[in-house]
Amino acid sequence: MAAPLVLEGLTKYYGPVRGIEDLDLEVREGEIFGFLGPNGAGKSTTISTILDFIRPTRGTAKVLGLDSRSDSVAIHRQVGYLPGELAMYDKMSGRQLLGYLAALRGVDANAEIAYLAERFDLDLDRKIRAYSSGNRQKVGLVQAFMHRPQLLILDEPTNGLDPIVQQEFYALLREVSEEGRTVFLSSHILPEVERITDRAGIIRRGKLMVVAEIEELKRQAQRRIEITFVEPVDTAEFSDIETVRAVQASGPIVTVTVTGSVDPVLKRAAQFEVETIVSHDGDLESAFLSYYADDDDAA
Repeated sequence: MAAPLVLEGLTKYYGPVRGIEDLDLEVREGEIFGFLGPNGAGKSTTISTILDFIRPTRGTAKVLGLDSRSDSVAIHRQVGYLPGELAMYDKMSGRQLLGYLAALRGVDANAEIAYLAERFDLDLDRKIRAYSSGNRQKVGLVQAFMHRPQLLILDEPTNGLDPIVQQEFYALLREVSEEGRTVFLSSHILPEVERITDRAGIIRRGKLMVVAEIEELKRQAQRRIEITFVEPVDTAEFSDIETVRAVQASGPIVTVTVTGSVDPVLKRAAQFEVETIVSHDGDLESAFLSYYADDDDAA
């Protein structure tokens, strides 16, 4: 069975300016995939090209086995999409708007709309113009999920949501994944991605830097090791170790920043009298920032 989303050499230039370049990616059936990058990195350009809102300069995108260009109408019918900013008809109520969107899709989604509205604590009978930003986001989520699509493409989906609704959204994503449906989630909220996704890709200046399991990204991340010695130890004892990125000392406490194996650091420390060792494991944020260490984009 074809993967729900396959990108091959996907490239988009705006004149001489690179939007995205040579993206190769396969998103697996049933997974929640995180697409990470700061504003301007190419996340929205990627999504817009996948959904044929803009045409690629070269390369292809296959969505549910369909070509993003020649089969775009069929793709739009089958995919659930939440844009970063969803335009709405302010004079309609939430119920009217969602009914209208369901009719455009040619589906009867009344039962699913009611179910999702209850889960998100959304009053469907208020006018859109009376909604807070959080309630507008709930409407956007309902319209993305209401036809039970096999693939969901969500751009910053928790913007404006309160913590309780966020938890309900996370639970819904897990249910979708357990049903074998797929989620492509674009976000810059790293703790959120670390919590709910299976794999992630990091995009920088339009290029896909890495795609890996979340746990693998965390293993690759920098970690800090605080070693308290009985007597002060010169930082030079650690600075020549290949996996060491930085060394600081404060009295008898030496803090070593490591990428990769910590074994050489521990063996070097064992040459001296050690009181305590505390390891601060890497997380997705430190893994992400390592790809932007020499770049102002992550600021």
